[in-house]
Amino acid sequence: MVASLVRSAASRRVSSAVRNAAQQQQRRSASGGIHFNEPSGRLFGEKPLKPGQKRVKEDWENIYYYGFGGTCLLTAIGLYYKRDTSIQTWARAEAMKKMEAEGTLPTYERS
Repeated sequence: MVASLVRSAASRRVSSAVRNAAQQQQRRSASGGIHFNEPSGRLFGEKPLKPGQKRVKEDWENIYYYGFGGTCLLTAIGLYYKRDTSIQTWARAEAMKKMEAEGTLPTYERS
């Protein structure tokens, strides 16, 4: 009987400690709750235009589009004309140099 009383008292102390820790945590991060923007179904939250109206571009949009397109184009051209740095190309060039030095260049006959 005494053992059960000790166990129940200990469990009450532990549960109250856990409860106090949880309450302290809630007090520390009390920032007014979670803010949630309800989805509207519109991209970037833009309001729908009235019939017959045209969307007006912002100042930064053309700079972004032309800058991004130009960068992609320059990257594609740079990748197309990049050096061949593969090990096979280097080994072939070294082998040809060695064969030229020895004087044994391969000859290919027509088949």
